[in-house]
Amino acid sequence: MRIAVSSDLDEPVARLLVEELRRRGHEVLPHGALRPGADPQWAPCSEQAARDVADGRADQAVVCCWTGTGASIAANKVPGVRAALCADAYTADGARRWNDANVLALSLRLTSGPLLTEILDAWFAGTPSEDPEDRGNVTHVERLDRSRAAH
Repeated sequence: MRIAVSSDLDEPVARLLVEELRRRGHEVLPHGALRPGADPQWAPCSEQAARDVADGRADQAVVCCWTGTGASIAANKVPGVRAALCADAYTADGARRWNDANVLALSLRLTSGPLLTEILDAWFAGTPSEDPEDRGNVTHVERLDRSRAAH
């Protein structure tokens, strides 16, 4: 799987994220502080990773900033992206299952190495729900994206 990854800081957990994704066999497309010479600000680098997903250059993305909040907000401004800020494995599983999230947002401050592994395990094991109510909610969000793009 191709995974776009962005971080506004060159923190140990961000480097561990890239290493772990590669260890799992994913192709990593780095942005921000993870790519020499790139703009490391959280808004532009999160947008770039999210656009990789929206434009089909990546299957999913992981966006990081100190709290994860800004990265999540920036990614969610890109139509077609459903970014979820996940601080634990249960939330990551639910984001994939109920929200069909395609971008994982992480806090560089709160995410330890062992927690990162748990979150990634849950994220990649999670599959979108086929429950009509869950699909209906995702479809509603997709309509919101289309109406925002039309304005």
